[in-house]
Amino acid sequence: MLFLYLILLFTVLPLTEFSLLWWLAGSIGLAKTVVLVLGTGFLGAALAKQQGVATLFRIRQQLASNQMPTDALFDGALILVAGAVLITPGVLTDAMGFGLLIPPVRAVVKQGLRTWAARNVRVEMHGFAQPQPKPASSDSVIDVEATHTRVED
Repeated sequence: MLFLYLILLFTVLPLTEFSLLWWLAGSIGLAKTVVLVLGTGFLGAALAKQQGVATLFRIRQQLASNQMPTDALFDGALILVAGAVLITPGVLTDAMGFGLLIPPVRAVVKQGLRTWAARNVRVEMHGFAQPQPKPASSDSVIDVEATHTRVED
């Protein structure tokens, strides 16, 4: 199933993007299409950077107050994805990237990811058991006497 998704991601999406850019260039002209693609890339990168820095600040604040920054980490990951797809030339990827930079849209995506993870992800921990104290026996007891001596100059 994953292989099918990868085929769709790396073949169908670029072909669709190319077709849309070709149609757009025919409609508004090649120069305007190039300016539009470059403009959305630069604007998207700037917005992603701004939101990423704000999210990083939020993560640091929550860690400093001993809180787990789960929500902020989700935001950071989605902003990273948004930045990556915004620098990719295309109409669909730009729409998806700008959508992920809108906090209410991002909240819906986060909820969907949480629901998916709750159904499909299982976390197990192995090899981190706490050491058990050994029972004291009379053979292992060491009697120590401490003395204090004062040294004067």
